[in-house]
Formats: sequence, structure tokens, C-alpha cells
Amino acid sequence: MPTAPSASEPIVVVAAALYDDAGRLLAARRSAPPELAGRWELPGGKVEPGEVPEHALVRELREELGVTSDPVDRVPGEWPLKPGYVLRVWRTRLLSGVPAPLQDHDELRWLTPDEIWSVDWLDQDVPAVKETLARRTP
Repeated sequence: MPTAPSASEPIVVVAAALYDDAGRLLAARRSAPPELAGRWELPGGKVEPGEVPEHALVRELREELGVTSDPVDRVPGEWPLKPGYVLRVWRTRLLSGVPAPLQDHDELRWLTPDEIWSVDWLDQDVPAVKETLARRTP
């Protein structure tokens, strides 16, 4: 039976700041669970017990988007999600495949810097997106 996360060891949720060659950021619209459906997030998911966060991110992007990716570097900081969970973000490079909404999402959008705030981001993702944009390389 899984144990509850302790205050000192939160469950890590990893997300990708995935940019294309034109400098657009990939956003994914949630289709589940119902309380999150219709809101946008950086794609990713939970790190499984014993899994390295970067490996979890590669796995999640393969499962959710059907792509092969490479986490380049971690965006400094972590952001609280629901109690016992934190979000960590990596700038990520697309190695192969075309992202498609395979799991937990019903739409993907590549957003230019001017379009970033045109979608309804999950409240928890807003500070992570802001930090990602602040650290984006030209």
C-alpha cells in the first residue's frame, strides 16, 4: 500500500517547457480529471517511486504526446500543487515525433511569446510558466 507523502518528501510532478524551432512554447489542455478539464498546463506527470525525475519526464512525454525528448536543464524553483505535491519544470528539447494529445489532454497549442497568456493556465502552472519565460534563451 502506498504511503502518504511526508512534508519533507513531496511527490514530484515534472513538466516540460518544450519549445519549437520558432521559439513557441507547447501548452496542453487537460481533458481529465473533471476539475482540471479545459485548463492548460505544461505537459508532464508524476515521478514514480524510484524513478529519476528526468527519466519520468521523458516517459510522460512519450506516453502523453508520443514524442521522444531530452530534458536539457531544470528551471530553478518548484511550485506547490495539491498538498504533498510539487511541480518542477525542465527546458526540454524535442528529439523526434510530432506532439499529439494521446493521454489526459484534448488539445495542444504552440504559443508565441505574445500568445502565452491567451490560454487559461491552471493556477498552479502560472508561476512556473512565468519563471520558464524569464529564463527562456533566445
